[in-house]
Amino acid sequence: MTTTSADAKKPGGARVAVQKFGTFLSGMIMPNIAAFIAWGFITMLFIAVGWLGQWHPVSDLLGGFGNADEIGWQGAMTQLAQAEDGTTFPQYVGLVSPMVLYLLPLLIANTAGRMVYGERGGVVATIATMGVIVGTDIPMFLGAMIMGPFAGIVTKWMDRIWEGKVKAGFEMLVNNFSAGILGMLLAILGFFVFGPVILFVSTVLGTAVGWLVSANLLPIVSVIVEPAKVLFLNNAINHGVFTPLGIEQATEVGKSILFLIEANPGPGLGLLLAFTFFGVGAAKASAPGAAIIQFLGGIHEIYFPYALSKPMTILALIAGGATGVTTNMILNGGLAFPAAPGSIIAVTAAAVSPAAGGVGNLLIVYLSVALAATVTFLIAGIILRAGRKRDLEKGDAAGDLSAAIAQTQANKGKESTVLGNLAAAGAASGADLVDEGEQAAFEHKPIHTIVFACDAGMGSSAMGATVLRNKIKKAGIDSVTVTNAAIANLKDDIDLVVTHQDLTDRAKLKSPSALHISVDNFMNSPRYDEIVHLLEAEGVR
Repeated sequence: MTTTSADAKKPGGARVAVQKFGTFLSGMIMPNIAAFIAWGFITMLFIAVGWLGQWHPVSDLLGGFGNADEIGWQGAMTQLAQAEDGTTFPQYVGLVSPMVLYLLPLLIANTAGRMVYGERGGVVATIATMGVIVGTDIPMFLGAMIMGPFAGIVTKWMDRIWEGKVKAGFEMLVNNFSAGILGMLLAILGFFVFGPVILFVSTVLGTAVGWLVSANLLPIVSVIVEPAKVLFLNNAINHGVFTPLGIEQATEVGKSILFLIEANPGPGLGLLLAFTFFGVGAAKASAPGAAIIQFLGGIHEIYFPYALSKPMTILALIAGGATGVTTNMILNGGLAFPAAPGSIIAVTAAAVSPAAGGVGNLLIVYLSVALAATVTFLIAGIILRAGRKRDLEKGDAAGDLSAAIAQTQANKGKESTVLGNLAAAGAASGADLVDEGEQAAFEHKPIHTIVFACDAGMGSSAMGATVLRNKIKKAGIDSVTVTNAAIANLKDDIDLVVTHQDLTDRAKLKSPSALHISVDNFMNSPRYDEIVHLLEAEGVR
């Protein structure tokens, strides 16, 4: 059995650090994805060229292009606009512009502030970001992602100055006035300093993206994106980088290709189809179901273990991703709002928006998905066929997914009891679940709460929780609660945490007292049966 020490270098430390930073970036966006989708639908329906753009006067009011003097709806917010003949008139503000200029950045800022310093940090971050927003003339998503955490940190530092020094009865007075004054100062700082600086940075980034497109180099981004995705940086890349830049593009031209660089479901579909036809063992058997979940459900994490089991297939993903990006770049395809999750259903809704080009744009996007899947399938198929004879000669009943386990152990630099147990066919005893150093937790803390955790807490973990919940229910156990959550939201009051093996290190940092189980596939892991056996052995009912 491998032992660890406090002085030893933590395995995967750099990887975990990158994942944590990426998760922090995406953590500001993902809780607010529903607001992005709402804005996307409102835009799709009610702008002048929207599906309901001719629905007068409702679209005139909601889309923000109606003349208040002509319509006469009282009480709605208006602004002075200029007609084609040079005269001015009061125009309804509507929902589209205020949501993208104010609501979405402020939601991001509040979430960021809360992540750093709870409700108090969220409030100050919201006030401060308002200064950045009104100090510039473009949607300030990047500004919110910088000012939000900064304001949260400053609030935390400020409170430490008089922590324990405030006399009884004056706590509320000090807390409210200190936060208000700090928020005011940061808003002024945001207006005069952060706003211009971030406006410059946004301009540079936008110019860089424009240069990549004009130089036909945007497909090269897939060389970075596809390998990073299978290392569970997919949400960080999509929502931490592409979504803020894409929203700015969509605001200007109605759609953005950046929304599809990570979210295109084609490469994942092609890889899983290749495993379906050319894989062996458990990988071949489980790939068809995984393909359905990935393509329709948008849970991309489900294909990552397949890629890791045959690292050469990452080349197929890169080629497929680059093909999809090239198709959209040449034919001007894009999405009107982020497709989250990245299922073909969400992609369809975001591509068919009139602002993005309607049915014509949808067909281009479909073509990019189909070509990405085809290229990935062909290259991955060749790779799998080339190694198929060798894999069959190994006689490995678990199929080539076992190679992923071995590779993960090699990356960790040490043997792992958990991964070793996972690789051992027939290891159905509940005792096999106990990782080194966790025996005490198992012996003294009966399991009544199980949390599946993933990066976002709403995709692969939700699927795994459903699978295990059904197994536990069939076993006649009803006193165990099985839920799902983001790793960042884990608490240390959980009995058992189930994560993908690449995320377990981070989960242990958030819930050190819990028993941690690693799986390589949320959809169909033998560990689920072991957990049920463990509960039965404990006498839980």
